[in-house]
Amino acid sequence: MPHTNDLKKKAKFLKYVLGLRPDEFGLVLDKEGYVKIKELLKAVHEENGWRSFRQANINEMMISLPGPLLEISENRIRAKDGQQIPKRVSPENLPKLLFTCIRPKALHAILEKGILPMGRNHVILSSDKNMAKRIGRRIDASPALLTVSVDNAIQQGTLFLQAGENLFLARSIPVDCFTAPPLPKEPRVAKPKEPPKSRKQDRFPGSFFPEMTEQIEVIEPKKMTRKQRREKDIDWKKSRKQTRRR
Repeated sequence: MPHTNDLKKKAKFLKYVLGLRPDEFGLVLDKEGYVKIKELLKAVHEENGWRSFRQANINEMMISLPGPLLEISENRIRAKDGQQIPKRVSPENLPKLLFTCIRPKALHAILEKGILPMGRNHVILSSDKNMAKRIGRRIDASPALLTVSVDNAIQQGTLFLQAGENLFLARSIPVDCFTAPPLPKEPRVAKPKEPPKSRKQDRFPGSFFPEMTEQIEVIEPKKMTRKQRREKDIDWKKSRKQTRRR
């Protein structure tokens, strides 16, 4: 029974998130009122006591609780009665600044092409900087915060829709309509160390030092024939006799 009561409480909370105030949790529903289950889980994991909540718990709710408050279609989920969810409307009074976050590694592309939906149907912006950071941390642990000038964007043809109290949508934001943090410095690539140069001996005028790398020609003595050896022996004997006579 305690487990069933816990499931009922969680189901009612999800009913509130999906059926009443998805914008309060940084969620934007599609035209049918659905949101991807993984997006819902990322949002509720930010709440106390919900860190271990998984899709298996949602499936258990659908099976165990009578008259489930939720509906699942493939990888999407919505409140069964979501008539009170905020509709997308053209805002009457837009704030001067809106905020959105991106992955830091996408900053180079954003500065060249503008802010794009990045896998979504719209760019999600917020008038609350903390909410923008909260949504950004779902895609990157340290997101880059962008500040959008609403007036400049409107002058360049950007249309904004409001999806709740502080969430806004746009197809894209032109390049010169927002400010971004400075680009991260590229790490310096260490140059490979050159091998130490061999020290050459000092050379002075008139001196000669053979290079060790040059091959030294070795002159081998010529072999004497037998006749030459006899003649050499005779000459040596004659020379010895003459020395004795003296």
